[in-house]
Amino acid sequence: MPHTDFAAIILAAGKGTRMKSTIHKVLHPVGGKPMVKYLLDTVNCLKPAKTVLVVGADKAQLEHAISGVDFVAQIEQLGTGHAAKIAVDALSDFAGDIIILFGDVPFIPKHIMQTMIAKGQEPCEGLSKDNNRQNGIVVLGFRPKDPAKYGRLITDKNGMLDRIIEYKDASEAERAIPLCNSGMMWIKGSKAKGWLSEIQNNNAAGEYYLTDIVALARRDTYGVVVVEAAENDVLGINSREDLARAEAARQQLWRQAALDAGVTMTDPETVYFSHDTKLGTDITLEPGVFLGPNVSIEDGVTIKAYSHIEGATLSKGAIIGPFARLRPGAEIGKNAKIGNFVEVKKAIISDDAKVNHLSYIGDAEIGAGANIGAGTITCNYDGFMKYPTKIGAGVFIGSNSALVAPVSIGPGAIVGAGSVVTKDVTADALAVARGKQHEVKGYAVKFRATKAEEKAKKTKA
Repeated sequence: MPHTDFAAIILAAGKGTRMKSTIHKVLHPVGGKPMVKYLLDTVNCLKPAKTVLVVGADKAQLEHAISGVDFVAQIEQLGTGHAAKIAVDALSDFAGDIIILFGDVPFIPKHIMQTMIAKGQEPCEGLSKDNNRQNGIVVLGFRPKDPAKYGRLITDKNGMLDRIIEYKDASEAERAIPLCNSGMMWIKGSKAKGWLSEIQNNNAAGEYYLTDIVALARRDTYGVVVVEAAENDVLGINSREDLARAEAARQQLWRQAALDAGVTMTDPETVYFSHDTKLGTDITLEPGVFLGPNVSIEDGVTIKAYSHIEGATLSKGAIIGPFARLRPGAEIGKNAKIGNFVEVKKAIISDDAKVNHLSYIGDAEIGAGANIGAGTITCNYDGFMKYPTKIGAGVFIGSNSALVAPVSIGPGAIVGAGSVVTKDVTADALAVARGKQHEVKGYAVKFRATKAEEKAKKTKA
């Protein structure tokens, strides 16, 4: 691709009313990541000289969530042409080329943007025999399965873009054209400011349409060419339904990538990934597994059905679930086992340790080879502060034990079942902390007789 200084203008001033949300439209997440950040990451790979984000009423939300861009406010939403104009004006003396993108169309691949930029640098074909003629605009088009009410791209006999026509203004023959307008384009830098200033708003909506710039470029005998993208590449997100559709499309890509990388999924359609999921090989993911943001899984890990994992690191050979929950800060060691209905939060489970059943482990360190019995709880919160629990290597914790933090269980120690441990336990000791068992002979017979009599009296009444 020829080197060129260019600025990226991202339009994100729309009110997003169809989302019915107080969250700015472009901040709604797909795969745990705000949609606009996908676009920004791709743009940043191309190293633009400037990136301008055109924002509207919710500017503060975007400024809080996004860095590394110049914000320009479009106080009145007077159309895409108006938004592009105020962004170009804000670029001041910058004379490089411009690529205009939409914040709610986040998945344009890098190679498509590269192609748009490269096409803009090529000599114009089809307008004149003068080889000095240049391309002035590159429009991004696509061919959707259902063209619906998209604007159509009308090309001439030489394949150059003649005009863009809105669906409502198109004839039946023009509506039959499958090539549609995505709205995004590259503009030659030396002409951008002048052309945008000439756009008029003499239409029913009283808005300045960016598409009108095509006629201005043709008037000045500049070439206007079309680059085509796949439909999913220009998927716009304007509603909750669109958001769900985008999520489904991303998940399909991530599932296929996981399968190609050596991950076994018995029912891929039920497994969910996040944008930053890191996967090794020979991993098995059973049905219903949900991987939230910031999850790293090493080779040979098995995650059994209906487990929910986020912010966690799983080392080689670990076995998780079924029905396990790993919350942020969970670090699971090699060959460790986290079983059914176990929740782990901000805890280190060392190599070969086991927490197999119905337990909560929070703010804790579990030593290598330790065995945590069913129903064990690290009582880490007193209503005001969180406190740590440290369990040494080789410890055995009996079932239904409560470890009241801060507390430390020394290596090799045993805690008897049903204990409430409030003091540190020394290494290799047996700790039993429970009330003494008492027995009252014949009590059960008397109890049942008394209760049966009370019930009979209530029934008669």
